[in-house]
Amino acid sequence: MSLCGGLECVFAVGCVRWLWKRCTYVGAYDSATWPNAEVDDFSAVPRLCRTILAIYEEDIHSPKVREYGLNPDCVIKRADYQHTLGQCPPYLIYVDHVHREIVLAIRGLNLAKQTDYKVLLDNRLGKQMFDGGYVHNGLLKSAIWLLNQESHRLKNLWLENGKEYDIVFVGHSLGSGIAALITVIAVNHRDHLGGIPRSKIRCYSIAPARSMSLNLAVKYADVIHSVVLQIQVIYYRQADNFRVMEVAVEEL
Repeated sequence: MSLCGGLECVFAVGCVRWLWKRCTYVGAYDSATWPNAEVDDFSAVPRLCRTILAIYEEDIHSPKVREYGLNPDCVIKRADYQHTLGQCPPYLIYVDHVHREIVLAIRGLNLAKQTDYKVLLDNRLGKQMFDGGYVHNGLLKSAIWLLNQESHRLKNLWLENGKEYDIVFVGHSLGSGIAALITVIAVNHRDHLGGIPRSKIRCYSIAPARSMSLNLAVKYADVIHSVVLQIQVIYYRQADNFRVMEVAVEEL
């Protein structure tokens, strides 16, 4: 009887310990042993986050928040849900002459849009093989659709700017997975973008969705940069917050 009681106590203590560790666990523990990012690696992130936020504006020439740092005249296209027909989230194409970049930015999951859930849930384990690994089926279909829509435009913009600009794909949440898979397709079919070198293609995946298997993530680590922060910066739409981030980068 006493043995059973002792085992019950040990089991109860173990459960309490497990519950305590789960309740007090924070995301910072995962990255505690990671090396610090270099300034050059992170300096583009606040600027690209602002570009994603600009997609939420109905009129980029008269934005509700005026600290996006974009030249409205250089916004080549802004596509909303009416334009995408539910194939992917809204996106924006912007030519950044200051940083010599052609940016394709894709917004994140809209909790009120059924079409976004349709893209997200169109997958199951091992459903879609790609380039020796596995990818998210719904995100891949969105990436293919978007690249088919805009590859000619991106190609012309790159050629018009003397083949010197980088092409940057950036997305948040659901859009990050699409951006990552567009990048994978683009580096394997660079002829569709005018023969752009691999070194001039980059992707920033903000709060990345799980879009590909580990072997593909390693294979394309030179062009896809996953950004995981302890705060969800994309929802902090106050301009002061972005200035704080940029000052912190400058002080590193």
